[in-house]
Amino acid sequence: MRLLAIFFLFVNFLYAFEVKNGKSLIFELQNIDKNAKITFLNKTHKPIKHPKKEGYYLVIIPIDYKTEAKEYSLEYTYQNKKVTQAVHVKKENYPKEQLSVEPSKVKPPKKYLDRIHKEYEEAKKIYATSTDKLYFNSPFIVGIKTQITSEFGSARVYNDVLKSYHGGVDFRAKEGTKIVAINHGKVVIASERYYAGGSVVIDHGFGIYSSYFHLSKVKVKKGDLVEQNQVIALSGKSGRVTGPHLHLGIKVSSVNVDPLDFINQINALLALN
Repeated sequence: MRLLAIFFLFVNFLYAFEVKNGKSLIFELQNIDKNAKITFLNKTHKPIKHPKKEGYYLVIIPIDYKTEAKEYSLEYTYQNKKVTQAVHVKKENYPKEQLSVEPSKVKPPKKYLDRIHKEYEEAKKIYATSTDKLYFNSPFIVGIKTQITSEFGSARVYNDVLKSYHGGVDFRAKEGTKIVAINHGKVVIASERYYAGGSVVIDHGFGIYSSYFHLSKVKVKKGDLVEQNQVIALSGKSGRVTGPHLHLGIKVSSVNVDPLDFINQINALLALN
């Protein structure tokens, strides 16, 4: 009964969680064993020691964009005991976009296929890595305060052919605008990529990554430790784009999540009263 009391008291599990596809489920636990496990949709999520509140842990569960809208079970395992909690995933009403881009960015010439495959595999391996270290201890910043030109989750059709969805948020940014890191972390990608153009990806620890795409100039290198608000690049129009802008993305445990939703939720738990 002590386990159940702790679980309900500190996570407020009196009601089922509700979350939309493409968003994040983020909550706190208190006084848990370091070997406690949170399992959702066959994935185990390790609690993260809260950087500001002694005895508290953060649990961050990404909800994939393609997750079907229905009820699921979240499982909490502690000392061979298990508690389950209902999670209602609801469908978000994301907008739709028709985009015209350079034809080679929709149907790449054969000579680029090996490069595209290598870049995809490199990124896939990086995002699947969960560093057992939290690089940040303060709330995130957005870092750019301009008009949003494309929201996360927008259903996209490129040149009336390629169908996909937008895995980040696009901000209006004329070429050469300074781009800063949204929090402390380690640079794991700093290069020119076929689709993303000039790219910087930062590891913030425990499977949390921020990405900055379509840059005109990269000012950091792989392996650099960066601070929040540090200039890491200049905006541009490289890769598959319709014009100059900044694409800001966040992945958690290899899953794209709405960056602004993630930032708002985690900042609420990181800000002390």
